[in-house]
Amino acid sequence: MKTRISGVELRRVAMPLVTPFRTSFGVQTSRDVLLLRVVTSAGTEGWAECAAMSEPRYCSEYADGAQDVLRRFLIPALPKDGVDAVAVGRILEPFTGHRMAKAALETAVLDAQLRTSGESFASHLGAARDRVPCGVSVGIMDSVPELLDAVEGYLAEGYARIKLKIEPGWDVEPVRAVREQFGDDLLLQVDANAAYTLVDAQQLAKLDAFGLLLIEQPLANDDMVQHAQLARLLRTPVCLDESIESAADAAAAISLGACSVINVKPARVGGYLEARRIHDLARAHGVPVWCGGMLETGIGRAANVALAALPGFTLPGDTSASRRYFATDITPPFVLRDGHIDVPTGPGLGVEPLPAALDEVTTASEWIAI
Repeated sequence: MKTRISGVELRRVAMPLVTPFRTSFGVQTSRDVLLLRVVTSAGTEGWAECAAMSEPRYCSEYADGAQDVLRRFLIPALPKDGVDAVAVGRILEPFTGHRMAKAALETAVLDAQLRTSGESFASHLGAARDRVPCGVSVGIMDSVPELLDAVEGYLAEGYARIKLKIEPGWDVEPVRAVREQFGDDLLLQVDANAAYTLVDAQQLAKLDAFGLLLIEQPLANDDMVQHAQLARLLRTPVCLDESIESAADAAAAISLGACSVINVKPARVGGYLEARRIHDLARAHGVPVWCGGMLETGIGRAANVALAALPGFTLPGDTSASRRYFATDITPPFVLRDGHIDVPTGPGLGVEPLPAALDEVTTASEWIAI
């Protein structure tokens, strides 16, 4: 079904985090978020969130760059006589890279299309559940006691899985402390964000003693061969995140033995339709997947929760409750109940920004006519 787009609003919002979030590539105290609002000729709106951060640290994309490429190239490429979401990826393919910007535009068009037809995002993607188990990502702390206090608090809230960010010098000891404090039954995994090299294999092998679900992205983004080597040296399953930018990448990683688990971040792979292709591929090969997070507002969180409800997402994802990151979200908050979050059932994403909350955090806005 073609949707005729009359224009796109690019809106920037500033979302302070409830606590600083530290990883191996830096510390965040707030999220500078780029939101897209697509308006159709019939007056229907579609919303999306661009996951690019303010600086190109997680990947080469960043919010200002995403806004620029959307304004100058991607939005003007949309045909004036209408487009369906499946065609958006094909239309944008000639522009190299910029997957997060492309994902946001495709998602906004898809949201508008589904709101028009009355179908939910989850139903369209093929969701098999009406709620999903949730994990939480715990940043690098100044001390082990501080880490233990944080983990204890998240477990008290009911999170089903704990993920610890690690880096050289902050790996074995914090993992050991968490395992000893909270026991062997805790679902525990670690995320290195590409902070190690193959030279560190012996150090990483020490993590095998703690019965981890997985070690996420231990080595460089662009080195699947060395990940395959490392995977043969560890008992802990290796999960790839930043290395997987497409279904083709996922196929290569599985063939090489570079991973036995995949973290699917829709923004990183160019959108939810490509994320579904990765899910389907991994499921066909018996490779479990889970949904990663990028500190999204309720707009991005709604889409992630819908994706995480697909049958191949067998591990708890980073689809945490809104209050994990924001004291006040721009949508009605996602709430953790018994370790799970409900999948939105309304048309499209099933959520919309609260006008007053959105206006309060908006820092800039521009309208681009089609």
